[in-house]
Amino acid sequence: MGDLYLVAGLGNPGREYENTRHNVGFMCADALAQAHGLAFDPKKRSKARTATGHVAGQRVVIAKPQTFMNLSGSAVQGLAAFYKIPPERILVIYDDLDLPAGMLRIRPKGGSGGHKGMTDIIRRLGTQDFPRIRFGIGRPPGRMDPAAYVLRPFDRDELPQVQDSIERVVGAVETWLREGIDTAMNRYNGTGDDAAPSPDQPAQPATPDSLS
Repeated sequence: MGDLYLVAGLGNPGREYENTRHNVGFMCADALAQAHGLAFDPKKRSKARTATGHVAGQRVVIAKPQTFMNLSGSAVQGLAAFYKIPPERILVIYDDLDLPAGMLRIRPKGGSGGHKGMTDIIRRLGTQDFPRIRFGIGRPPGRMDPAAYVLRPFDRDELPQVQDSIERVVGAVETWLREGIDTAMNRYNGTGDDAAPSPDQPAQPATPDSLS
């Protein structure tokens, strides 16, 4: 049957949080499941909603922790223990204030960067050596409290870039499963304008608006 992988998109449960910046991990998890015809079980397993099936030829559990963001580690660690999934086969998708809206940063390991959900996952797993996709949500304007900003929806002018990047996260997860984290990093880090093209896509010329 092959090895089992866990892809966890972070967010907060509840209708009031559905389209907020802090829930972009949930949005990516939903897009990944939809792209592969998978449905989330209405019943929770290890404090998470899960969809299980095949993605890019691998057996995958897609998870949306239902513990609220700051306790995400309880769900991720619980699923990892239940399915006996080691850290190197766990990929976490979460929002990042320090990246422009829609920019992706894929890494094989690292610290939490102050993200409380990731802090809890690292604490619960006992390691920071697991892959992750940081999804940029931009910085709050003026002196707005970051805690309030992350609970706001994306601005209308950000939506095309955000939607494109959600689709690119799906591609990045598929690439990770097929070819490994290094190839996913090389192909998808950045934005759609400046990330490396996949082998079946011709390279596009750089434009002055490309983000570095």
